[in-house]
Amino acid sequence: MRLTGERVVLRHPEPADADSYLRWFNDPEVVRFLRRSRPMGRVEEEEFLRGLAQRKDDVIWLIEAREGGLPIGSCGLHGSGGPDRKAELGIAIGEREYWSRGYGREVVGLLLAYGFDVLNLHRIGLSVFEYNERGRRCYERAGFRLEGRRREAKFMDGRYWDELEMGVLACEWRADKVASREEFPVLASA
Repeated sequence: MRLTGERVVLRHPEPADADSYLRWFNDPEVVRFLRRSRPMGRVEEEEFLRGLAQRKDDVIWLIEAREGGLPIGSCGLHGSGGPDRKAELGIAIGEREYWSRGYGREVVGLLLAYGFDVLNLHRIGLSVFEYNERGRRCYERAGFRLEGRRREAKFMDGRYWDELEMGVLACEWRADKVASREEFPVLASA
């Protein structure tokens, strides 16, 4: 399944996408916002991409810019199975020239619409490091609320930072959309 937005397409990654993933997840400026801290090798990444079909509780997409079809990042909903109807959202825009241009916000909107409207999830959560102001603003605009913090959980730039836990419930997301008169994302599969 592909999800199509105004400026992005989310599609399932393939082993041929390994070069993009290796470039992104070995870039220190990208990795600083992720939980991953060690370099990634080709064999590890290709095995991960080949094994995605067996990961029943994870839905992972490659993010492509519609204009030009350039892969720009990765995203997903993790742990989406089970009776609790919840998932953890993850996103990484790996191409730095696409940062701060609204692509992340559009991707998060597509993921929330898919999670709540297609998977019938009740709750979607995420973790973000305190120093990731751009990410925090994006999540807040999408309806995520601060639920807690893991104090001094990340060492970066010579100091410890908190890891913030955020979440949004399906009813909150829908109410925010109605209150703001914002249109619900239309999920188009191609």
